[in-house]
Amino acid sequence: MEKTEWFQKAVQTILDTDEDAAKEIAAKSLEAGMDPLEMINQGFTEGIRKMGDLFERGEVFLPGLIVASEAMTAAVEILEAALPAEKQQEKKGVIVLGTVEGDIHDIGKGIIATMLRVHGYEVHDIGRDVPIEKFIEKAKAVNADVIGSSAMMTTTQIGQRKLEQALKNAGMRDKVITMVGGAVATDHWAQRIGSDFFGESPKDTIMKLEEFLK
Repeated sequence: MEKTEWFQKAVQTILDTDEDAAKEIAAKSLEAGMDPLEMINQGFTEGIRKMGDLFERGEVFLPGLIVASEAMTAAVEILEAALPAEKQQEKKGVIVLGTVEGDIHDIGKGIIATMLRVHGYEVHDIGRDVPIEKFIEKAKAVNADVIGSSAMMTTTQIGQRKLEQALKNAGMRDKVITMVGGAVATDHWAQRIGSDFFGESPKDTIMKLEEFLK
């Protein structure tokens, strides 16, 4: 097969959310002498990007996106094992994500976490109803580059402001990028509380994050 055919087959396994097929294509591509890095970037990663686009258009739902990401992860593990050390891709950044204290909504945060992981970030999802102190402790423990907080209600949104102040008090604010999300968050809110940016959607979050991390 030509290179493009291998890439297309890899993409299709992700769109089909077929983990077994994804792993099979990954293994067979190595046997055929394909470059594992090209298969990751132009095959499986492209597949999950297309799934992300479908999700944002409402053509794919969260369970499908999660299964697709699991298939992509399984295939990439096979390919990464075949990469020489100098070609192995470094993580783009370390991110701590959580829903602020008093708020039990975490579906949106879970989607963001999934998409960030498949785009090369190391994500530590610390859950929902998270006290400010836990954000700080986890960020210190993993040496985070980014802290993301989610709030779905105006009554809990104040937690995002408190997190900004807590980071300043801990002497960490100039050492991390902060991002806010959730149904009630906006660009204006991010500016008002001193957060670096508001992520409106998975694609918007990833694009802005890449700009900040440059």
